Amino acid sequence: MSIRVSVVGASGYVGGELLRLLLWHPAVEVAQATSGRNAGRYLYQVHPNLRGRTSLQFVHPDRLAPCDVLFLALPHGEAARSFARYEGLAGRIIDCSADFRLRDPATYARWYGEEHPAPGWLERFVYGLPEVSRAALREARYASGVGCNATATNLALLPLVRAELVDPHRPVIVEVKVGSSEGGASASESSHHPERAGAVRSFAPVGHRHTAEVEQVTGLRNVHMSITSVELVRGALATAHVFTARPVTEKDLWQAYRAFARDEPFVRIVKERQGIYRFPEPKILAGSNYADIGFALDASTGRVVSICALDNLMKGAAGSAVQCMNLMLGLDETAGLEFPGLHPV
Repeated sequence: MSIRVSVVGASGYVGGELLRLLLWHPAVEVAQATSGRNAGRYLYQVHPNLRGRTSLQFVHPDRLAPCDVLFLALPHGEAARSFARYEGLAGRIIDCSADFRLRDPATYARWYGEEHPAPGWLERFVYGLPEVSRAALREARYASGVGCNATATNLALLPLVRAELVDPHRPVIVEVKVGSSEGGASASESSHHPERAGAVRSFAPVGHRHTAEVEQVTGLRNVHMSITSVELVRGALATAHVFTARPVTEKDLWQAYRAFARDEPFVRIVKERQGIYRFPEPKILAGSNYADIGFALDASTGRVVSICALDNLMKGAAGSAVQCMNLMLGLDETAGLEFPGLHPV
């Protein structure tokens, strides 16, 4: 019997990606997809790429029924404020918002400007990045989402952190270039085509909330992130500038990156001597769950430039969520996630 899964908040971009992945997943059946404003409409009327694949219609959230796995793809704060309702509907729940990512309520209040609506639940959620929490996810009932910019940054930094190569006393500077889909499916003044097209716009030069996730995952306390919107729909490219704790060589870095990526099915090292794809490039990862990482060394200063590219809607959101589901259910971790991306695109 197939595992029955439902998606709450299924009309947004992350909800649409979840549906795309789950409808093609070999072990699950999509039971319901909820949307208040789209109730009664066919899924493909909102997500046209699903045309011909399903005859499911959106249902109103009030009609949500019990299932085996429940994905929450709601705006920030909604899952935490109403989690008691969802808790009894599924044996396993994966929340794609920022509501349960941070373990410490005080850290949440600092970065999100308000007290957490359900602080008692924070310790019950496992952080939903398999590269960090794989063993815990196999035993988990509840998994949090991941921040797309945080994920790109964490995967850029973790090879160096785990090899103990980062000088903790010097700042880690991370510039993340992001596509427009990070803004979500709702239109705004900044997403209006004449304003967004061709933009290279500093979105959050300082104080980006995903910094808290990076500090939590890496243990670093000197991380400074800047986010820049660029002419992409999908994609995030993190470029991290890190000073090493001791002199290193290219060989040392290769060892660190290979050690990190060796057992990770969706992490690839991209560092070539020639060609136009010598370093990670988010363009060719659209629709895939892969994160490509690479590096360059300035030996004269001890600076390593560590790079990670990913699709913000996939590895930065829905793809990692499905990967979490696979681990939580004891399935093949890569099930339903094998699509490699497109080239050219």
